[in-house]
Amino acid sequence: MDEKIKFHGAMKRWLRWPLYFALFILLVNIAVYFVDIKAGFVATAGLLLYALAAWRIFSYYRPLIHREMTAFASQYETLEKQMLEDMNLPYAVMDMDGRLVWYNRMFAQLTGKEKCPHKNMSGIFQELTPAKLAETVKNGSGELLISFGERIYRMYMQCMAVNNPLGQSDIVENAEAEIQVIAVYFYDETELKAYIKKNEDERLVVALAYLDNYEEALESVEEVRRSLLIALIDRKISQYFANCDGIVRKLEKDKYFLVMRQSSLEKLKEQRFHILDEVKTVNIGNSMPVTLSIGIGLNAPTYLQAYEYARISIEMALGRGGDQVVIKNGSNITYIGGKAQQMEKTTRVKARVKAQALQEFMATRDRVVVMGHKITDVDALGAAIGIYRAGKTLGKPVHIVVNDPTTSIRPLMAGYLDNPDYEPSMFVDSDTAKELVDNNTALVVVDTNKPSYTECEELLRKTRTIIVLDHHRRGSEVIENAVLSYVEPYASSTCEMVAEILQYFADDLRLRNIEADSIYAGIIIDTNNFTTRAGVRTFEAAAFLRRNGADVTRVRKLLRDNLDSYKARAEAVRNAEIYRKYFAIAVCPSEGIESPTVVGAQAANELLNISAVKASFVLTSYHDTVYISARAIDEVNVQVLMEKLGGGGHLTVSGAQIKAPVEEAEKMLKEVIDKFCEEEEKKE
Repeated sequence: MDEKIKFHGAMKRWLRWPLYFALFILLVNIAVYFVDIKAGFVATAGLLLYALAAWRIFSYYRPLIHREMTAFASQYETLEKQMLEDMNLPYAVMDMDGRLVWYNRMFAQLTGKEKCPHKNMSGIFQELTPAKLAETVKNGSGELLISFGERIYRMYMQCMAVNNPLGQSDIVENAEAEIQVIAVYFYDETELKAYIKKNEDERLVVALAYLDNYEEALESVEEVRRSLLIALIDRKISQYFANCDGIVRKLEKDKYFLVMRQSSLEKLKEQRFHILDEVKTVNIGNSMPVTLSIGIGLNAPTYLQAYEYARISIEMALGRGGDQVVIKNGSNITYIGGKAQQMEKTTRVKARVKAQALQEFMATRDRVVVMGHKITDVDALGAAIGIYRAGKTLGKPVHIVVNDPTTSIRPLMAGYLDNPDYEPSMFVDSDTAKELVDNNTALVVVDTNKPSYTECEELLRKTRTIIVLDHHRRGSEVIENAVLSYVEPYASSTCEMVAEILQYFADDLRLRNIEADSIYAGIIIDTNNFTTRAGVRTFEAAAFLRRNGADVTRVRKLLRDNLDSYKARAEAVRNAEIYRKYFAIAVCPSEGIESPTVVGAQAANELLNISAVKASFVLTSYHDTVYISARAIDEVNVQVLMEKLGGGGHLTVSGAQIKAPVEEAEKMLKEVIDKFCEEEEKKE
């Protein structure tokens, strides 16, 4: 056994010092021979005696050193094992399949199981799933937050190799020289998590609350009762937030500043901010109920940034139509409420201001480029043509981006193509538009406020002058850095908004008949022949277009369907499914149809004519994407439903796009409807 033990490193060098000393004496002995031969012989004799004595001493003490070191190693191994056993930290070893191999006393106390050999760790800790274990093995390490009993632990896992685990075994032949195991140890983070939770609960939350229709509501009540109406609303808002340990301060007659703790906010979220409904109940003779919008900012690095989050949130809430709460938590945005139809504004002051601003931006640029959303529809095209006329009135070259004209807009475009009154470059594709757009170009986006929905998103990065005109509610994805953003969810269509703008754009602006027809057609399509979302200003815009030459008969001829589209729409209606008693779901055929998405939208409108149907959804597969057209009359907010699928729109007219098979998209839609119905049942 002694022969098998070999020393290395510092120990080996220390044991060899007599040899090194003997070599030194030998060199000295050789030098002595050159001085005196007799003295050299004497030195040689002394060297031999020293070598013999050194060898005898080394031979005597070498086994003793071996035994002492072996005993120390054994005691050290025992001590090391005892230290792991008594370590005040839960520690365990498991194999690569997750089975326990060894554990210490603290691990046994943690699990409450003194004997659990070969038990799978997944059976003890549910959080340790096979997928997580496989990830740990792949990466060589991993960590996991687990809950066991009333305590919270952070589990650290480290893969390691154990060399020659069986040593010189007499019972196992050809034993592996190395095995892989996973060392696991636990840190108790219960108190840490409790302090973190307490810190989060005590964080400052800043909010802004605006009354959406303050002026309109006051005008609907007698003058002597107006002060009482204001006092009741103030009292209801103050009491509601005071009950949540919040502070309310009135900034203006219809604006409030709110401060509360994050824990209070969580309670309000659980209650779904029923203050939105409570404010509507205030009625002292006012024919118009008051609606409230709240914007909240939290988890910002500074108080100033939190206020900025709140300001962005309230603007988004108002841009989406009001009567809702928007919470901005860093980059995450949550919407609550928004189920009431926004009241139409009777004043046109905003339209006049936006028209003047639009004129200024367009007048200072060399050219104007207009684009709508992908798969341009009649509303987007009509609005783009209105902007075209505005730009031409200023003497600017104007181009409209349309990539793939659908059958719904080809009849409208045909009147401009090969028309000597219009230049050939009136309509361009994305590639051509990229060459035209620069920093001195005014880019006008119509009928969408989402950059990913535009005909060419790259154009947004090529110019600094971006103007957005849209009637869809804002979502979390918006076009940033727009110099002018005019988003009015109350409007029936973008064509309606453009018609209003054109009235204040310039005194010398004159629409041609074909242009008035195009804008008028956009209003007709989006209002379903003035039956949906048609307000006073909608008819006023239509009257303006009629005075400028729009003809109902010509427009009707332009909007007629071909036989294939009509059959596809009828097929979708015939095969519609009534889901959960009130929701009509249908799949629109797309084979052989040039504009299946338009047909799907028409089918959704048709399904609303069925009694007892509260909302209709038509799914259309087109270019590897499923387009969902959602429609409702007044009982269901389809915009909220579509937002959960990544879409948006209006309360009664909305849609979404899903890159998935039709069957999967339909399944996702039904899951959203199920969740919506469950929430409504809880309220009841």
